[in-house]
Amino acid sequence: MEMTLQPLRKMMKRAGAKRVSDKAAGQLGLILEDHAKILLLEAKRLSEHVGRRTVMKRDVRAARKILEKRQ
Repeated sequence: MEMTLQPLRKMMKRAGAKRVSDKAAGQLGLILEDHAKILLLEAKRLSEHVGRRTVMKRDVRAARKILEKRQ
């Protein structure tokens, strides 16, 4: 999954940045992608554990809680 730079810049500006370089936005995208991959793999594991092939909203939320506890 590849995000375009504009939404990433927008997120950073909403967080208070006045200006955002392409490299900064790109780096944020890479970091978010890594975190999302870990979260979604855990959500997939949870859905399979209960016998579903469909990852649901509750799986993503539960995966987030599990990963937060691990930190």
